Amino acid sequence: MKKILLIEALANSGSYVLDAAAALDARVFVATHEDVYEGYPTALRDKIHGTVFTDLTDPDRALADLTAFAGTTGIDAVAGCWEFFTPLVAHLAHRLGLPGNDPLRAHACRNKADMAQALLAGRVPAPRTVSVHTAEEAAHALGRAGIPFPVVVKPAEQGGSWGVSVVDSPERLDSAVRLARSWPVAAPHGLPMDQRVVVQEYVPGPEFSLDTVAWRDKYFHLPLVEKHTTGGTFRAETGHTCPAALTPAGLDALRTAAEAALRALGIRNGVAHTELKTAPGRGPVVIEVGARLPGDHLVDVVRRASGIDEARAYLQAVLDEEPDVPEPRRGACAIRFLTPPRAGTFQGVTILGRHDALVGRHITTPAGTAVGDAHDNSARIGHLVFTALTPAQVNADAARALAHTRVEVS
Repeated sequence: MKKILLIEALANSGSYVLDAAAALDARVFVATHEDVYEGYPTALRDKIHGTVFTDLTDPDRALADLTAFAGTTGIDAVAGCWEFFTPLVAHLAHRLGLPGNDPLRAHACRNKADMAQALLAGRVPAPRTVSVHTAEEAAHALGRAGIPFPVVVKPAEQGGSWGVSVVDSPERLDSAVRLARSWPVAAPHGLPMDQRVVVQEYVPGPEFSLDTVAWRDKYFHLPLVEKHTTGGTFRAETGHTCPAALTPAGLDALRTAAEAALRALGIRNGVAHTELKTAPGRGPVVIEVGARLPGDHLVDVVRRASGIDEARAYLQAVLDEEPDVPEPRRGACAIRFLTPPRAGTFQGVTILGRHDALVGRHITTPAGTAVGDAHDNSARIGHLVFTALTPAQVNADAARALAHTRVEVS
């Protein structure tokens, strides 16, 4: 029986990894903080064979502790779910002589400032980017680089659209930079965050995500996903649709850009979540890459749409087995996130009428909870899942159901 060391399971994709491991008849040992483990849901704990506790905020100590544990336990593969720990996954796999990503470039998969430099060096089509600490530095750097407004301001290290804003004038840089620096430490581990701020040219056009399983430097692409976001200053994700309706030529162009990004970042054994836009007159532009499974329950969305289990393929790659990524079956799936219409006290969700395409309704916020404005993913109170035969149909079904959905706030 194979043994997998999973560095932190408390993530959106953690349960999917554990389910995939069980299907592969593999045992999973989870590395985490003892106090974080105390907060694991019982359902998640029940899927774990064993644990090892270390200080994941101290990479040198964690690497030593986990190397010792892997040696005595006979670990066959190292995997991860949490973006901030993907460098540790790469370094540990390298030290143990197991399949993984290039440890020398792994930090650029976590840090967007370093990622921009790696993409530039690899001649990957990506937004022009400057990294700064203050609004004054940003204004000077944008001028020197010839980057016009609007621009996107984001933390060098963060996720979930937290701290991200679109800025249309120099006068708004100060508040945007302060917002991007609002998370010096990542919960729940207390991991210090790089306080640099990334400022990028704004790239117009539709946005997509492409997940890829890498094995021995070969790429196995999953179906392309269409991303839906809010407009205006804050661009929180409102949902996803799989597969995205795109021409074969357009899909090939996005795959080519994603592969260039993976090579530049040293992603060679594992999984990558690449976010891209198709800019008018410019073609594919790589926005960012995560060396991890996607969040937002996209593992479930892709599986429902195509029949492909991305978590299974990921574990196969790090176990040095050829990933099982067959041709997708015909079908489509959409997820739509529910957010409050305004700040207040959440009371509940009402969906009027019958909606046959609605196959999943998950309300994650208890009634009586104080909720805020939908500036980022933390404002979500739940999500709806839809299936249909085509992307156009599932998008129409989702829009119809949302038009009859009321999120009640007092």
